Amino acid sequence: MSCVLDVRDIHRIYETKAGLTHALRGVTLQVSRGEFLCIMGPSGSGKSTLMNVLGCLDRPTSGTYLLEGLDVSKLSDDDLAEIRSNRLGFVFQSFNLLTRATVLRNVMLPLVYSSSCPKSERIERAVKALVSVDLPEKFFQHRSNELSGGQMQRVAIARALVNDPALILADEPTGNLDSATSEKVLTTFRRLADSGKTVVMITHDPEVAQWADRSVHIRDGRLLTDEEERAFVAASAKARRSYEA
Repeated sequence: MSCVLDVRDIHRIYETKAGLTHALRGVTLQVSRGEFLCIMGPSGSGKSTLMNVLGCLDRPTSGTYLLEGLDVSKLSDDDLAEIRSNRLGFVFQSFNLLTRATVLRNVMLPLVYSSSCPKSERIERAVKALVSVDLPEKFFQHRSNELSGGQMQRVAIARALVNDPALILADEPTGNLDSATSEKVLTTFRRLADSGKTVVMITHDPEVAQWADRSVHIRDGRLLTDEEERAFVAASAKARRSYEA
């Protein structure tokens, strides 16, 4: 199975008034095509910084990031913008939809910036993406602020799919949803991975992570080794049992 995402010894260091902050410390990670990966970690662990690097929204201070074999860590800002538009799909906790635009318009939006994509094709691709996330056609002309939270998240997923990206990045996509709606959204991600899409999701919820093929934990900017991860999971379970008692 081919490797879609391959990061090697990634470091991210920020300069602040208090000195240097090491947000990522030598992260190495590979994700195969069609894999559903969850990245877990507490607040301040570096998971959001890692997601920004994977999404080409931030550059690593050092290290290599290969996306489908292309070293994106050395590309220009214009080239990175093209990568974000054509090879990455983003899904956020807060949906980030245009509230007064229709569902169809929201999903078509990433295609508007492509002059080579005529309107008829934009509509066709948007409808196909919406069908793939099981949103009924009767909602296509609704404004996004007329939808439920679960419906809005499915629209956001369809928008992420419309450019047929190599990689879908989801940042706490169930964070604003109730448990029943979260299950429907996670079923969508699971089905996408089973159909060959590559999904990387940030979550703090172990129950969400159970939907993935694999989970990795990040703490203090480092991915935990298998041994460290087992110890971390055991300590978390012990703390939870003590709290419940």
